[in-house]
Amino acid sequence: MKDVTVIVGAGGIGLAIARRIGHGRHILVANHTQESANDAAKTLEFAGFDVTAIEADISDRTAVRAIVAKAQDLGPISALVQAAGVSPSQAPIEKILKVDLYGTAVLLEEFGKVIAPGGAGIVISSQSGYRMPALGSEQDALLATAPADELLDLDFVKGVKDTLHAYQMSKRCNSLRVRGEAVKWAKRKARVNAISPGIIVTPLAHDELYGERADFYQTMLKKMPAGRAGTPDEVAALAAHMMGPEGGFITGSDFLIDGGATADFFYGSQA
Repeated sequence: MKDVTVIVGAGGIGLAIARRIGHGRHILVANHTQESANDAAKTLEFAGFDVTAIEADISDRTAVRAIVAKAQDLGPISALVQAAGVSPSQAPIEKILKVDLYGTAVLLEEFGKVIAPGGAGIVISSQSGYRMPALGSEQDALLATAPADELLDLDFVKGVKDTLHAYQMSKRCNSLRVRGEAVKWAKRKARVNAISPGIIVTPLAHDELYGERADFYQTMLKKMPAGRAGTPDEVAALAAHMMGPEGGFITGSDFLIDGGATADFFYGSQA
């Protein structure tokens, strides 16, 4: 029986990571519709991977538990990649918080109970979490460690003003959540981290670059020190390092990979 890699979110970044770390493993692809999960599975199968597809809404704990159960049927779970999410241009406040913040926390809780020794998890967060003003230490601790089912009832989470704020709050929570979960995952001799990409060439990024906040994102792209957008394969290369044996000392961390956009935001000529 092969080890299992679970990819939640069948977008460009999730599939790029699957290709990097999926050799010799059974890949379980979970996406919000069965059709999209099947399409992603076919793409990986045509590239030579052993794949199963499942529909799952990560904002529903029962659905997350179904992913866990299916993965366990396939073999020991050695890797989790949480790459599912919705952007400020794609969804209202409630859905962003339910998927990006709550859903990620539930995934980490449920997979943290069953991850195999030596296993590793990666959450794909966002540079956006770095742009929200700092919270207090008590608020940080709540985002990192409060039970997932209590997160959406926190006053400062319920107080978000718009979709961008909801997205930033969710991604700040992702970054903090891997710290809190790293302590728990260590009890199973497993690790968990996050990656916060900037503008990466994916359908989600296309929605932002040409959506209601297009001017903001187009300006960010032009000012970026790297001079270009990133690619899913660049994120996948970082994920493979973090999840592999060379990243064995990395846990509870969030890595920013944004072409210097955050540096320019805080310290550029127009900061």
